[in-house]
Amino acid sequence: MSVASMNTISARAFFKGAVVPTQSKPRAAVVAKAARAAGETPAAPATPPPAPKFCLGMAGSSAPFEKFDPLDFLGGKSANQIKLYRESELTHGRVAMLGVVGFAVGENFNPLFNGSITGPGINHFQQLPDGFWTIILFAIGLAEGYRLTYGWSSPTSGLWTLREGYAPGDLGFDPLGLKPTNAKDLMERQTRELNNGRLAMIALAGIIGQELATGEKALAF
Repeated sequence: MSVASMNTISARAFFKGAVVPTQSKPRAAVVAKAARAAGETPAAPATPPPAPKFCLGMAGSSAPFEKFDPLDFLGGKSANQIKLYRESELTHGRVAMLGVVGFAVGENFNPLFNGSITGPGINHFQQLPDGFWTIILFAIGLAEGYRLTYGWSSPTSGLWTLREGYAPGDLGFDPLGLKPTNAKDLMERQTRELNNGRLAMIALAGIIGQELATGEKALAF
């Protein structure tokens, strides 16, 4: 018998009794099987965190400009910074709404100070009697002081920080009880206020620009 024949017979005999390893199962299946064998319940796979809501889920995003932030003001901002933006937007919107009403009324009906205040609304403040500015500034200071102490944290806790749990713009002022009691109606009411405030800011800028350019009343009826 040749050496080659002997090698062939030996190789066949070896592989005939040998156990050829099969492909291993995925690691997750092996771990699950081992856990079941030990009487344990395999841990459920971790679920990814929910995507962050636009503007922290606050009111103001409405058609046709839903999630409108073309300059990415909200990108990378903390929750406190986003709430500060909303606080500023609400404050300026409310002042603008009052301003538009003030222009419309003041330029058409102004019985105060014996009718001495006349002309375009942009010139009315300059015609006020001496000392009246002090009353106006004092009233503004009281309003701003109340807003700061109601919704803002102490400067010792950090500058430009709102109180925990404070909703931007909610100063507790609702003498007529108009605030809805359910979340859906409240969101709709807040969105209306924001949209009217935004429109008023644009309108007030247009009124002031027109009166500066023409020197005439913009809202004379």
